[in-house]
Amino acid sequence: MYNTSDELTKFHDQKVRLPNATQDKLRGHRKANQDRLKKGLEKAENPSPTDFVKQGSYAMYTINQHPNNDYDIDDGAIFLKDDLVGSRGAEMNALQTRQMVRDAVDDGSFKTPPELKKNCIRVHYKEGHHVDIPVYRQIEDENGETVLELASSDWKRSDPRGVTNWYNSAVKEKSPDNTNGQQMRRITRLTKAFSNSRDSWNSPSGFIISVLVDEQYRAYEGRGDVALYETMRAIYNRLRSDLTIKHPILDEYLTKSEEDACMIQFRDHLAEALDNLQDLLDEGNCTHKAAMKAWKKVFNNDFYTDLIADENRSAAGGLAISASEPTAPVRKRGGGRFG
Repeated sequence: MYNTSDELTKFHDQKVRLPNATQDKLRGHRKANQDRLKKGLEKAENPSPTDFVKQGSYAMYTINQHPNNDYDIDDGAIFLKDDLVGSRGAEMNALQTRQMVRDAVDDGSFKTPPELKKNCIRVHYKEGHHVDIPVYRQIEDENGETVLELASSDWKRSDPRGVTNWYNSAVKEKSPDNTNGQQMRRITRLTKAFSNSRDSWNSPSGFIISVLVDEQYRAYEGRGDVALYETMRAIYNRLRSDLTIKHPILDEYLTKSEEDACMIQFRDHLAEALDNLQDLLDEGNCTHKAAMKAWKKVFNNDFYTDLIADENRSAAGGLAISASEPTAPVRKRGGGRFG
């Protein structure tokens, strides 16, 4: 495969991965809402959370850059079941508990008041992003184990810490490197960037993509471009035979049906992307410019347009543009077209 690993890494670092300054800002919002919630609950003489649990892409470090700053920070609040008692001594239901949390964080400082959602309370920020506060109660199940239940339409078994541990452990175990977030995490971010590269696409959730990447990841040391291509190809072949996605921790499905529309579209978009990358497989005849055009089609991002423009300017100025130098064989992990 024509070597575009350096360019792909630069694309990931400059256009996909969330900058440190933005991460710091989001962490500040998370802490501010924790303090706001505890203060509001205390003022209303309601029970205080025993703990908070970061979750989702925020906890898995897979939040991508978004043109409209539409970042989603998930920070769950955990209460003891025995503390969730109403004014008349009755056990609070899921809706009452979410309403209690919504009222506590609504201190009048937001232009858009905190929103009561089915599975969380959403706190909006004028910059475009939001903090979601899922609400949990801690109980003992029939086996005497301490578990969490999410306040949804009813109380629903959940395991946010288990999901985070599942993904972060997989990244550590499967990646052939220990730098720049590790390769499996970079492949997850890049696959999410591809899935969200067109506003008109009905894309699956980032969680579903993370599950698919974990399931079909094809590691290749030193060549992120090969790892991404092979992982996308493996996901596509998997979706050709089965469009359903199971939760990695809980006994439930993440897809709504066996013919989920967003999964059908994602499969078809992957087919088109793989077709666009075929020129790179003819390594001897592929040019750098053709390779950049192919990745431009995949990601629909001006990063590659700028690289092509730079190359055109260099050529017009009489500078020779050479093909990629042959690279030494690299150690790979996992099977596929290159294994």
